[in-house]
Amino acid sequence: MIKFGTSGWRGIIGEDFTFEKVRVATQGIANYLNKTGQKGTGVVVAYDTRFLSEKFASEAARMLAFNGIRAFLCNRDVPTPCAAFETTRRKAMAAINFTASHNPPEYNGLKFSTSTGAPALPEVTRAIEREIHAVQEKNERIDVYEKRELIEEIDPKDRYLNELRTKIDSDVLHNSGLRIAIDSLYGTSRDYLDYFLLESGAEVKIIHNYRDPYFGGFSPECNEKNLGELRKIVSNEKYDLGLATDGDADRFGVIDERNRFVSPNVILALLALYLKRERKIPGGLARTVATTHLFDAIAKKLDIPCYETPVGFKFIGELILQDLVAMGGEESAGMSMHGHLPEKDGILACLLVAEMVARRGKRLGELIDEMYKEFGTYYSKRFDMKLTTSVKQSLAAKLANPPDEIEGLRVRDVNTVDGVKLIFDQQTWLLFRVSGTEPVARIYAEACSPKDLKKLLDAGKKFVAPG
Repeated sequence: MIKFGTSGWRGIIGEDFTFEKVRVATQGIANYLNKTGQKGTGVVVAYDTRFLSEKFASEAARMLAFNGIRAFLCNRDVPTPCAAFETTRRKAMAAINFTASHNPPEYNGLKFSTSTGAPALPEVTRAIEREIHAVQEKNERIDVYEKRELIEEIDPKDRYLNELRTKIDSDVLHNSGLRIAIDSLYGTSRDYLDYFLLESGAEVKIIHNYRDPYFGGFSPECNEKNLGELRKIVSNEKYDLGLATDGDADRFGVIDERNRFVSPNVILALLALYLKRERKIPGGLARTVATTHLFDAIAKKLDIPCYETPVGFKFIGELILQDLVAMGGEESAGMSMHGHLPEKDGILACLLVAEMVARRGKRLGELIDEMYKEFGTYYSKRFDMKLTTSVKQSLAAKLANPPDEIEGLRVRDVNTVDGVKLIFDQQTWLLFRVSGTEPVARIYAEACSPKDLKKLLDAGKKFVAPG
């Protein structure tokens, strides 16, 4: 059965993710939209650079049109934040985006967003699942006849870039003399991030800025391993910054002038501080339960609220829609800000990093050192452990009755917002989350030194699978 996870429905192309299932899923979405009387001009249909994405999108547009729903079909792959912006700009009733984000190349996915441009909350995706399952249970072949008059091809690029110009100080970038290397990871940010920076007058070098459904043989994820080529360019050619986006450009990656991959948690904290102190953006800060407590330290010093949400940007998106936060971020390199989209925007994040470095007149490494000096050091990491059935059952039992201590560390508080988070002090914690779709336990940890972080992660692994 088709199931929606944290970021929609995903599966392996040709096995789980097929044209027949895409038709069924789209029919279920159409039934949901028609039954619930959603108001709007139609549905934006977008896609990324993955194998067959444009074909899946075209099939979805045909299905929507057959059901009397106008489809605004993008004429090329587009970033997820661009699709979200176009949804709100057109006052569309929803968006269907074919993307598996940073998953390996063999995957594709379908992501449903509401009229606000935000990823659908669980109650909405559960209602859509019920409609999809009702279609599946009929087990009937879905045939459609063409209603081309209800399919309109669109190019949302310029309108989205114009929106970014209202959020980014191009003059600061223009006068900075920054030299920036960009890795598009064969994804959707090509002709977006690079175009904006070039237009702003920065010196830019771009790599992997063409479509490759195999993503060079890697997952299009902005991690340290995948950005090796970008690091070499920054180091060998003395660039000030290296910036990257993942496959659908909703996540970011940053290399500093010292040729170091900078943790997304560190970038998020820097941007939170910058937006509050330099840009004077109103509101508190928001983070997921798995994101650095540097947010809390910053919020405390600035005397503003710090909101904690379950994992999944849709929950932060709700706070942005309510104008409660200046910025929200999640440890997996997702962020957005006040007055922008209730959706992750990796392009915005990269541009804000460039603007911050330009405005402050200091290198990124110096800004990191300054922040650590003021707020203390926070080191964080995530580790995924494969689980056997017996270990999974054992872990569930242990998490139902959390321990009072682990490896000599006393548990001061237990947080069950999403998973089980054992808090030892403000800078030291362990979070266990068991995946609902695969036999994996996700272990998140934060400590005040690399040595303590390793010790904590090792303790977490031992807790999951002793011996």
